[in-house]
Amino acid sequence: MTFETTLFEQVADAVRSLATVDTERMQLRWHRRGVKVWFGGAKPNRAHYEAQLIPRRHVDGCDGMAIEVGFHAEYKELEHNERLLQQLLMHEAAWRSELGDEAQAGVFLGAENWRRVSDVWLDPDLDDPELAFEMAARLVDYLRVIEPILWPDGLHA
Repeated sequence: MTFETTLFEQVADAVRSLATVDTERMQLRWHRRGVKVWFGGAKPNRAHYEAQLIPRRHVDGCDGMAIEVGFHAEYKELEHNERLLQQLLMHEAAWRSELGDEAQAGVFLGAENWRRVSDVWLDPDLDDPELAFEMAARLVDYLRVIEPILWPDGLHA
């Protein structure tokens, strides 16, 4: 078992214990480089949340790793992704007051068709014993704030 697998397994466990948003329908899947959270069926939705390791070059062109935590819209159709992003941007004051200036909205890092609202942490210390909890807590912040904006009736895409 690699360290990343253990790390993201810990993130998934912490998300389960911290989350209060629609926990009966909440699904989690982790792998060695990340954890994905969605609501509904067994198959992940294209609109979901992730905490994951990404190549830093997608952020600022430098070598190294970064952690990205937040909401993703990964539908095949650019228009669908853009509609979700615009819906979030119409309510930016609400989520910005909760998520702060660290939350960035726009094109997904490394995939021009997808959209995101997420944080990026450059050069994380993967040996930090608090990292799993910090990622989980931030992911839960996104769940708590973004879900009611996108699906106020509780019906997920």
